Amino acid sequence: MKVAILKLQATRTLLYIFIIILAIICFLPFYIMLINSTRTSQEINTGISLLPGSALIENYYSIQKRSADFDFALGFMNSAFVTVSAVMLSQYISALTAFGFAFYRFPFKQTLFTVVMGSMMIPIQLTIFGFYHLMLTLNLLDNLLALILPAVAVPFSVYFLRQYVRSVLPEDIIQAARIDGAHDMIIFHHIALPIMSPGIATMAIFTFVANWNNFLFPLVILSSEENYTLPLMIASLKSSLYRTDSGATYLAVALSVLPIIIVFVFLQRFLVNAITFGGLRE
Repeated sequence: MKVAILKLQATRTLLYIFIIILAIICFLPFYIMLINSTRTSQEINTGISLLPGSALIENYYSIQKRSADFDFALGFMNSAFVTVSAVMLSQYISALTAFGFAFYRFPFKQTLFTVVMGSMMIPIQLTIFGFYHLMLTLNLLDNLLALILPAVAVPFSVYFLRQYVRSVLPEDIIQAARIDGAHDMIIFHHIALPIMSPGIATMAIFTFVANWNNFLFPLVILSSEENYTLPLMIASLKSSLYRTDSGATYLAVALSVLPIIIVFVFLQRFLVNAITFGGLRE
């Protein structure tokens, strides 16, 4: 008995050590980015350092001096507008679609859900030409709406939320609400939506990260600098800032990552709840 306990403890210890090492490996590039944002270009070119420098304020002023070519505040606002709008619309529509697939019976239901599942397998690069032609037809080129509207359709969110709501919401509750005279939209907004909130928050994290870091579609659609999102503006530093001031570039990248960290910190408890409740299926 004691031997078995010792083996179990040794296994757990090795597992914890492995997880800690893996966490360090994952966190190290991010940490180096933060450290480099406080160093000068000369210090960065000398090699990697794990200790912060003293050029943080200098790098910030360097970005401000180039505000004519790199308006960080404008890019931040454009990215925030596109990302928040896309997240709110996509999660509401995904939740509504998932609710319909989970509890309604209608013709070609399984076929339509198969189409949704199949669309997850199409690489996004293959859709870029059709996407550009569609935005050209709708006269939405160089318009931030062209980045919001396509982001509303998120097949994986529909799939995930369908599985999640079937796990946490018994159909008997919906039937009881209908017997009491509740309209379907009332059932969705007052019963299903609050119960689905952990799953929605989980998908919101991934959707936020994907839209905030989106580079390909803004690169194809946007041409005016006043409409540039933050990834495009940071990429523009390559010609105007990168070679002369690497520290400022690292600082700009670090500031662009900050909203993602804030969103994850506030929504991580929902992520845990979604995983927990998602495993409690009847």
